[in-house]
Amino acid sequence: MDKLIVTLLGAASIGFIYWFFFGKKEEAAQPKNVWSILVEGGYKPSTVTISHGAPATITFTRKDPNSCLEEIVLPDFKIKKFLPLHKAITVTISPVKKGTYDIHCGMNMYHGKIIVV
Repeated sequence: MDKLIVTLLGAASIGFIYWFFFGKKEEAAQPKNVWSILVEGGYKPSTVTISHGAPATITFTRKDPNSCLEEIVLPDFKIKKFLPLHKAITVTISPVKKGTYDIHCGMNMYHGKIIVV
């Protein structure tokens, strides 16, 4: 009986670990060119999808007092902005080619991405 319980608990643990690390999928977002990102323990949503060929506006609002999140960096667009606490900061980008572009904090600890379709 003990061996059966240990085997079942082991199988359940393996299933949970597999689901936790490999089962999470990001939802596919519809492309739109106006986004609001909440900066609180990271970026929410962490992935935004925009259409190429038209300017896109992304508004960042920082609610987290963590000093790492004080700055937003979009290296491919050469944009670096200070994000004051509880204030909306708007960034406009005009991507000319499709692809995936990084977003990160000033210390490169928190990450997000922009997908251009």
